[in-house]
Parts: sequence; structure tokens; C-alpha cells
Amino acid sequence: MSKTSKDVLLSDFCSITGASQKDAKRYLDKHQRRLDAAIDAYYQEGGGRTTVASTSKLNALFEKYKDPNGDEISIDGTIQLCQDLKVDPENVVLLAVAYELKSPRVGEWNKKGWVEGWSRLGCDTVDGMKDTLTRLRAKLGSDSTYFHKVYDHTFSFARTEGQRSLAIDTALAFWNLLLPTGLTGGALKHDLTGEDIDMDGEGSFGWTDEHTQWWFQFLTEKGGKGVSKDTWMMLFDFIRSIDSQFLTHDAEAAWPSAIDDFVAWARATGKVPTPEAT
Repeated sequence: MSKTSKDVLLSDFCSITGASQKDAKRYLDKHQRRLDAAIDAYYQEGGGRTTVASTSKLNALFEKYKDPNGDEISIDGTIQLCQDLKVDPENVVLLAVAYELKSPRVGEWNKKGWVEGWSRLGCDTVDGMKDTLTRLRAKLGSDSTYFHKVYDHTFSFARTEGQRSLAIDTALAFWNLLLPTGLTGGALKHDLTGEDIDMDGEGSFGWTDEHTQWWFQFLTEKGGKGVSKDTWMMLFDFIRSIDSQFLTHDAEAAWPSAIDDFVAWARATGKVPTPEAT
């Protein structure tokens, strides 16, 4: 690896975690320069949590935003919290916050998750939370392991209570937040290792924003009752493993039928070539 590439990795690690260059180098060296693995290990080992959060301060903040007629922070309190944090309620970083605080549903935060979540993140003030949001946003975009955790939690978080699937419109809205973030930051970087693809050809490039729009178009045209948990979960793996022309797709593999149907639709509409035409 060139010195320039190493410097970029060090810079990315430090900007995401707030760690020193010494710690960044130690974790990157330990994990063979794999940024996502190094960052995940850093946080698992307690890195970045030098401040011990005050439970009393967090309790006071919870009471500030809590529904006066209930035991949780609800939609009104969430809107006020977002205003204080100066973050759009539809900003993707709030999905990371929902994961960290174990929010059960959109606009709902219970006291246990609030106190334990912010404590793990080392925050007990609004200003501290603002700084943490910046770090979480960077981590969500660049760390594949962390992105996957937030992505998985989002299905249950976004689902209407009592329903087993996500309404298509709801799924599209959350994908529209998550997928561009992962593609831009590298969390959804493509792993084509071991695939029988000409790495100098067009098939070597993976999923892009254009493929996301195809997926949206396919689901909108297909309609149906909703998006199953299996389809939601497996799309993450599909995006990371597929080439841009879907040449590596194996119809005999254990993909959800919606993904197999999407590949067939893309071929039938001429968006990608059929295997026989390549």
C-alpha cells in the first residue's frame, strides 16, 4: 500500500472516531488496513468514550422532551429534540441514533434506551450530542459493519406495530436515505472477490445510484403487499456482491424471490444484458 493510501486511511479513521493518529495507526495495523474492521474494534474496546456521561443530566433531558401524558418521548418531543440538535428529522443520522438508543419505532424513545444509549456514546448535553451526530454520520457512511447494524435495525424501527412487512412506500423512503449514504461513503463497497468476471470490463463495477433507481422502479411497477424482512436483509448482501450487469447473479442461490424477479426484470427491460448476450 502506498504512503498516500495509508495517509488517507489514517485521516478517515481519525475523522470518524476522533482518535489520535497513534491510535489510528495501531488499530489499522492490527486489522490489516481494513478501515471498517479497525473502527469497529476501536469502538468495541471502548475507544472514543473518554467522557463518563451523567445519568442525572440524561434523566433531566429525557424529562424535557418526554410526552407530558406518557412515559416516552413521542413525535412532539422528537421534533423539539431535532430542533435543539439542529438536525432535519429526516436526516439519515437519526437512524444511527435510533439504533444506538434502541428506539422501537419512528418518533418513540424510551427512558432506558435513552440513558443507556447516550451513556455508551459519552454524551449528556445537547452540544455533546451534536458532536456525536457528526461522528455517527461519518461512521454510518464508511463503516460496513456499523452500516449493516443500523440497516438491520431500521426494518423493525420503520415497520408498523403488528405488521410483518414494510409498506413499499415506507421501504423506498428508508432505502432512499440509507443506500446513497452507504454508496457514497463506502460502507456498501462491492466485494467481487472470487467472482468469474473480467475485472477490466464493465461487469467489474458494482451497484450504483442508477441501480437503486431501477430497484425502486421495479418495486413500484410490481406493487404487492410490502417488503418482507428477508428481502430487506438480503438486499444488503446483494448490493455488496453483485456486478453492475448482474452477470454474477445465481438464480439457484438462496436469494429472495423479489431479488430474482428484479434481475429478470432488469434483463427483460434491457437495462442489463442477458447472460447469453455477453
